[in-house]
Amino acid sequence: MKNSIVWLASYPKSGNTWTRIFLANYFANEVKPLSINDADRFGFGDSITSMYRKVAGGPIDPRNKRQVLALRPRLLNAIASNGASVNFIKTHNVDSQVFGIDLMPPELTRAAVYIIRNPLDVALSFARHFATSHENTVELMARSDYVTEATEKQVTEYRASWSDHVTSWTQEKRFPVHVMRYEDLLQDPTGCFARMLRDTGLPVDEGRIEKAVRFSSFDEVSKQEKAGGFKETSELSDRFFTSGTSGQWQTELAPALAKKIRKQHRKMMKKYGYLE
Repeated sequence: MKNSIVWLASYPKSGNTWTRIFLANYFANEVKPLSINDADRFGFGDSITSMYRKVAGGPIDPRNKRQVLALRPRLLNAIASNGASVNFIKTHNVDSQVFGIDLMPPELTRAAVYIIRNPLDVALSFARHFATSHENTVELMARSDYVTEATEKQVTEYRASWSDHVTSWTQEKRFPVHVMRYEDLLQDPTGCFARMLRDTGLPVDEGRIEKAVRFSSFDEVSKQEKAGGFKETSELSDRFFTSGTSGQWQTELAPALAKKIRKQHRKMMKKYGYLE
């Protein structure tokens, strides 16, 4: 069995999509930007219901958590054995076991990229994307038992709290994990993506990196979304790409909620430089 999987992991709304669009443009190496709707060719998600149906060979109930989890090893084995040297898989799941099933089996894993973002800004982006209140979002981000409701398109994701999520991926590394801060990406995307490729054992070509950074810039992806839409945009939101900045929490998040987030996630926020 080949350990060809490279996990592209993050808590939701932390920069995962940007990273996948960069990688798609980097490996495609075309003369013009790829469509943002083709990014999943280079980094599909691990929660797509149709993939589980395919390995099951028939209908499944995506709301049956045990049934879906029982199929996960078969799905990941099929991906790891497809002949590709690297298989990028996007995930918002914690790196943990659920009902005895290892969500991220080390024997199939080559490495992981973990993208982390200030939870104060995550809360704003999360609330906007899922059309929920800031208060509800802050509550969800603090829940260790936070899982999503399955749909016909997406199986359940086991997200846990923001702190639990960060800890699971960055503290007990069962395989190489490259940690990348969203804020550093904004400041130096070329340098950050170059280090990401190098640390995960992928080829590094400076010219291609610079081009892929341009092709995955906020201006480019937002222009594409306005012109033709983006299939990952939430049905509850009118846009996926809204600002591409950091620090919005300072003017948009209620001080009481900001204080609550700092209290709930102090340890991990301090470790990654998010406390003043």
